[in-house]
Amino acid sequence: MDQGGADSGQTTGEEPRPGSRAARMRMPLARQVVEAVAAQEGVCMRPVALRRVDLDTGETTIVPAPCGATLASKCPPCAERARRLRMAQCKTGWHLDDEPLPPPDPPDDEAKQLGRLRADLEAIRTDAEQAGDTDGVTDADEMIGQVDEHLTDLGVRGKAAPDDRERPRRTRSTRRRQDAPDLPRLPVDKRTVGRTYTAPDGTAWRPSMFLTLTCDTYGRVLADGTPVDPDTYDYRRAARDAIHFPKLIDRFWQNLRRAVGWEVQYFAVLEPQRRLAPHLHAAFRGTVPRVLLRQVAAATYHQVWWPPTDQPIHPTGGSDHPTWDEQTGGYLDPTTGAELVSWDEALDAIGSDDEPAHVVRFGPQIRADGVTSNSDTAGRLIGYLSKYLTKSLDECHAITSDRQRAHVDRLAAALRYEPCSPTCANWLLHGIAPKNARGGLVPGRCRGKAHRRETLGFGGRRVLVSRKWSGKTLGDHKADRVAFVREQLQALGKQADPHSPAGGQARAGGSSDGMDAPRVAWELVRPGDPDAPRREHLILHAIANRQRWRAQLAPPDATGPPGDARPSAA
Repeated sequence: MDQGGADSGQTTGEEPRPGSRAARMRMPLARQVVEAVAAQEGVCMRPVALRRVDLDTGETTIVPAPCGATLASKCPPCAERARRLRMAQCKTGWHLDDEPLPPPDPPDDEAKQLGRLRADLEAIRTDAEQAGDTDGVTDADEMIGQVDEHLTDLGVRGKAAPDDRERPRRTRSTRRRQDAPDLPRLPVDKRTVGRTYTAPDGTAWRPSMFLTLTCDTYGRVLADGTPVDPDTYDYRRAARDAIHFPKLIDRFWQNLRRAVGWEVQYFAVLEPQRRLAPHLHAAFRGTVPRVLLRQVAAATYHQVWWPPTDQPIHPTGGSDHPTWDEQTGGYLDPTTGAELVSWDEALDAIGSDDEPAHVVRFGPQIRADGVTSNSDTAGRLIGYLSKYLTKSLDECHAITSDRQRAHVDRLAAALRYEPCSPTCANWLLHGIAPKNARGGLVPGRCRGKAHRRETLGFGGRRVLVSRKWSGKTLGDHKADRVAFVREQLQALGKQADPHSPAGGQARAGGSSDGMDAPRVAWELVRPGDPDAPRREHLILHAIANRQRWRAQLAPPDATGPPGDARPSAA
C-alpha cells in the first residue's frame, strides 16, 4: 500500500529529495531566524510599542520596550533579565555590615504644627460623633483630609490615623494551641545585621545563613514524587496547605524575629518539591542557632478561621448550584429558593469553642547552613535560589510518566473546588455567598491564581523579600544598572543613545552639556492604531538598537565585530 513516500520525496533513513515538500519543511522560517537572533542578543521577543512624542517639535517615534515577562515560556530574554536582577538583589542584601536604610528624618516645625491641628480636628470629630451631629462629622472629615494632603505635600509618609472606623474588626483568641510548643520571646531591637565573630588572629567576619523549609507529609511517596497509595494520599490537605502557605511563612518570620530579638531580613524563593508540595529556600542575614530554628519551625502554625468546607452542600461539578437573583442582589439556594448566608454571617456563626477550618504547619525536615560573604558557596546558593524563577511551578520538575501526570491531575482536581479566598466562587458549594458577591460566579471556575495548574495552589509571589533586605526596590536596582552603563559611556567619552535606557534616564535628569532636557510624552501604541507596527518590525528594531548600544560600549581598541563585545550591564 502506498504510504505517500513518492509524494513526499522521503524514504525512511534517507535524506529528503531536494525540492520535495519534506525538504522545504526542514528549511527554517524567516521569523524563526529573527527570534533566534533576538534570543542570542538578549532582545525581547514580545516587545511593546511605545510612542515617544517630543512636545517641543512634535516629532513622533515608535520605540520598542521589553514586555517584562518573568517566565521563559513567554519571553526567554526578559525572563533571564528578571532572574539576573533578582540575583543582584539577593547578593546586595545578604551580607551587609551596616543598616540598609537610615532612620527617618525628624519632622520640621510646619509638620508638627499640622500634627497639632490634626489632633484638634480629631477631638472635634469625636465630639460631633457622640452628639449625633452628622454635618459636623462630615465637615471634620473634610478638614482632616485637607490636613493629611498638606502633610503628604511636606514629604510625610502614611497617615496620622487610618480611617477604619466604619470597618468592624473581628478578633480571635491569641492563646497558643495546646499541641504547639512554646516559643521564646525577646524584645525586638531595630537592627537588621547579625553578629560579628572574631577569630584568635583578629580576623572578623559576619556570616549569614541559608534556610530550607518544607510542608508536612501527606502520605508515603516514591522516588519520583508520586504517592505509594493514591487513595490514602491526603490531596485535600495538600491543596489547603499550598493555598495558605504564604500566611505560614509570614508567621515563621514573625516568630523568628521575636525569638532572636532583632529584625531578621530574608530573600526567599518558593519552589515545589518533587511531590509538588511547597518548598521554601531563604537566604537571611545574620546567624541563628540551628536548635532555635528547628524550635521556631516546630512551633509555627497558621489557623484558618473560615466556615467548614469538609462536606459541600451542593455537588461539585454539577449544574445544580446557587443562582444570582437581580432583585435581591444575592444568590439563592437552587432547592429552597432562600437567599444564601452572607460571608459576614458565616464568620459570625463561628463560635469561640469551635475549631479552625484548617491548620497549616511545617514538616519536620529543616536545613540551615552558614554562608560567608564573597565565597564560592554564596555564589552557588544565589544561583540555586534563582534556578527555577524562569519556570512556572508545574515545570520545575519534568513530568515523564503516567503516574506523575495522574498525581498532578489529582492535585489540580482538589484545588479546583477548594476555596482560595473570601471572594472565591467555590463558597457557593457550601451554601455561603462569597464576600462582595456579584453575578456570574460559578463554582469550579474561580479566576484566582491558586486554582491554576501552573501555580500548584500557590497564588502568591514566587520571590518574597523583606522590606529592609537591601534598602532598594527592583526599580532601584534597575536604576543602578542604568547608572553603571552611563558611567561606562562617560569613561569611553561617548554620549548615550537617546532611545536607550541609559540615554532615556540621562535626558530625563537633564543633559550633561547644560542644555535643558526636551519635554517628552510617552503613550502606549494600541493594536488598532494606524501607525502600530507589526511585532516582527519591533523585534528587528530592538535588535538594531542592541547592536548599536553594544558598539557604543565597546572599547576603542576592541577588535572584531561589535557583536563580540557583551558587557553584562548592557
